Amino acid sequence: MSRIGRMPIAIPAGVTVEVAENNKVTVKGPKGTLERVLPAEMDIKVEGDQVVVTRPNDLKKMKSFHGLTRTLIHNMVVGVTEGFEKKLEVNGVGYRASKSGKTLTLNLGYSHPVEMTDPEGIETVMDGQNIIIVKGIDKEKVGQFAAEIRDKRRPEPYKGKGIKYADETIRRKVGKTGKK
Repeated sequence: MSRIGRMPIAIPAGVTVEVAENNKVTVKGPKGTLERVLPAEMDIKVEGDQVVVTRPNDLKKMKSFHGLTRTLIHNMVVGVTEGFEKKLEVNGVGYRASKSGKTLTLNLGYSHPVEMTDPEGIETVMDGQNIIIVKGIDKEKVGQFAAEIRDKRRPEPYKGKGIKYADETIRRKVGKTGKK
């Protein structure tokens, strides 16, 4: 039995979880509302103050769907209560980030500044000149937008210049050595 799938999801106070037909789960909370259609084979029940996910049989596909479905619902509940955030660091001489309105402007050593607009439901916050915090209630969207920002200039292994996640470690390489 799936260890993750078996665990019930506790519903905190102020959060409502509704399951419609075709396993369309709607989670409402203090930070907003999230809805998602989950695999139809899974059986999702709201029992009192917790959500229980069960699977019909022990096929490999059902086992993997079981843990996935439970984790997706759990992430929705966490999202509407606490929200998610990712921290990015901009490293490098002359590399800067600035925010005006909903537009994030990145100076990354290109001939032009790179401008990115916050997508629906996602907010970017600047912490000083070189730390970008991406916040939102949908874990998938937060991670995707953070990855898109990072892709504008990935960290390189020689000097470590570029945009990296705050918890990411860059494998450093030794540069060229001079003539003897």
